[in-house]
Amino acid sequence: MATQHHSSALSAPAVSAAYPMAKPGYGKRSAPGQQPRAHDDFALLPTRERYVAGFVDHLPDGASMSIKQLAKQLPLYGQQAISTSLNALSVAGHLRRVRCAVGAGDETRWAFRTFWSRTARDNEWWNTYLATETAARTAAPVEPPPVASVPPAQAPAAVPQQRTAYEAAPDAAPATAPTNPAAPPTAPPTGPSPAYLALAELGRRDIRLALSADDCTALEPQAAEWLDRGVTTDYLIAALTAGLPAQVDCPPRFVRRRLADKIPPQLPTTPNTSPDTGTGTPAPRLLMECTDCGRPGRPEALPDGLCRPCRAAHSESRQATSPDPTEVDAVKAHMANLRDLLKAP
Repeated sequence: MATQHHSSALSAPAVSAAYPMAKPGYGKRSAPGQQPRAHDDFALLPTRERYVAGFVDHLPDGASMSIKQLAKQLPLYGQQAISTSLNALSVAGHLRRVRCAVGAGDETRWAFRTFWSRTARDNEWWNTYLATETAARTAAPVEPPPVASVPPAQAPAAVPQQRTAYEAAPDAAPATAPTNPAAPPTAPPTGPSPAYLALAELGRRDIRLALSADDCTALEPQAAEWLDRGVTTDYLIAALTAGLPAQVDCPPRFVRRRLADKIPPQLPTTPNTSPDTGTGTPAPRLLMECTDCGRPGRPEALPDGLCRPCRAAHSESRQATSPDPTEVDAVKAHMANLRDLLKAP
């Protein structure tokens, strides 16, 4: 049961006009049916969580909800503290992180959103809300990226936004253009794949995941599977660097394990007829993510918005920072007794 904190909350800084917005269709989304703002909003939360919640509550829909961006705007706390606060706000029923399949066919990909409710909701409310078509349709549609024209003999890439420069080039020159039969065909330029570059970037994001060139080459096929399933390199990097332990003894083995354990689901490439719409395009689907580590799952499998390991870690952290009042009284009585013994002749 939450304990009310009577101390005045810190005043979160006003939202700057330059605060970054997420890409269209991503970022913060407000849940429906919230109570009007009041001076005692989040009164049952600890001071730090009230500070973060007050700031997030005033962000407009579509604002970036990354930990890095929030930490830049909230100078009192670092990224680790912001991450811990978001976990607490998830447990308190104020937010849920989700991913939604958008697009169709080969252009299906994931959009990532954070649903926010000023009014605390229990797990049953969140599960019901996220399971409905309304939850997916409340988000703004994501505009598909431009797809370059290709000859009929070629197939578009599974993830258009990951195309290299030569794949996005215009079609061949018209038949009237002069040709040189003796000239050999020009080979497309080669270079590191997006999966390789994402793995190479891990060490720059967090030194604990620094990989060698051989490590990146060995792990490249696994990372490419993520991109083939419609995620972006930014999401891949964020998923691999989220919730790292204090020390990573073997970065290649650690990354390999995360690539296997946290790989997103395979999206169907053939649309099914939706019973609600009567069209060949399936209704948008929501998949909840663990607020801490980003592991995907059904809402009922992530109570309080956290997976089982993260829930256990959060519970241990709360127990460590919130001692039992009876234990506090016992310690005080013991110390008082010791002081009396020291005063005795």
